[in-house]
Amino acid sequence: MRVPAVFMRGGTSRGLFFHEQDLPEDPALRDRFILASYGSPDPDRRQVDGVGGATSSTSKVAVISDGRHLGVDVLYHFGQVSIDTALIDRRGNCGNISSAVGPFAVDEGLVTATDPVTVVRFLNVNTNKTIVAHVPTRNGRFHPVGDFELPGVPGAGAAIRLDYLDPGGSVTGHLLPTGNPRDVLHVPGVGSLEVSIVDAANPLVFVRWEDLGLSGVESPDAIDSRPDLLERIERVRSQAAVLAGITASAEQATATSPSVPKLTFVGAPRDYARSDGSLQSAGDTTLRAAMMSMGRLHRSYALTGGICTAVAAALPGTLPHEASQSQSGETRIGHPAGVLPLSAEVVQQDGGWHVPFVSAFRTARRLFEGAVLVPDELLDDPAEVAHPATSTTTGTEVPSSC
Repeated sequence: MRVPAVFMRGGTSRGLFFHEQDLPEDPALRDRFILASYGSPDPDRRQVDGVGGATSSTSKVAVISDGRHLGVDVLYHFGQVSIDTALIDRRGNCGNISSAVGPFAVDEGLVTATDPVTVVRFLNVNTNKTIVAHVPTRNGRFHPVGDFELPGVPGAGAAIRLDYLDPGGSVTGHLLPTGNPRDVLHVPGVGSLEVSIVDAANPLVFVRWEDLGLSGVESPDAIDSRPDLLERIERVRSQAAVLAGITASAEQATATSPSVPKLTFVGAPRDYARSDGSLQSAGDTTLRAAMMSMGRLHRSYALTGGICTAVAAALPGTLPHEASQSQSGETRIGHPAGVLPLSAEVVQQDGGWHVPFVSAFRTARRLFEGAVLVPDELLDDPAEVAHPATSTTTGTEVPSSC
């Protein structure tokens, strides 16, 4: 099977962008094609037989379609492609990949460019939330050249402003899924610990570094190299998924929702070594945080995670609010690759909290375009091959409210 595609970097992530009309209509066949495109599942976690980069940040997919019937320019369906299992997790969004949706829409002629900035409104189908991208354009095309530097991406590029409208309750329907700014989570094999579960742009479960025996200066490699620690982290994350109402059991969270919620370590600012070896000063940050992504520590910080962290830091009673040392209202997240600055306005409304919007900046680039090739034999339904008389649906697509 041959399907046209564009390979794009969005923020600190990258992945294939498809027009929905070019993919197979059958959800199960579509998933098998996407998985094979990335070289998944690969038990060795290398994705050597596809375009995947063997990390969660480089194993993502975007499916784009016309959105004018819903009052937006385009619809955007995000998928987190598992590396070692036959799973595409669509329960949440990716802010980094979102930053490439506007440029893709402009270059593919889905919107008319209005130089020097083209506004693209798109709906993330996963969360049913609208995002407004302000895309730098020149001569009717996305212009990626600029002087905006993004930690985790070499060099500089044109700044793309993203406005996340009403990001609260993206997956669970509630800014505070449990109704509380913090809860005590009882985790078999770990014990009891305080957590804050906040859902803005994506759901995150916040834990203190110290509550899992960490100092907050650990590198991604130092955490990823400890299987015992990774197992305890997943126990906490999966139990939080149940408390948040995302899955019915911890086992289901691990099997079918590995990317939502994302467990995030948080604490007061401190000096630590960045991924490139340089020193990150505590004085340049308002809190120190790092987040898990698909069972590994994120090498930088997911944009949706940053939005959620900034919102949580503005919510009294949460662990990020407890840790934050912000005096200006701006949250400056010290993460493995550097600093992510964000501001979030949180207001009281109808007896609860509301987030009108959160703005952030990212860069993006079109890397290559062409067609993805997958041998037809790789698209056969494994269940049908093993049991020809049995018809089984193997697609992992999660129904959307959109």
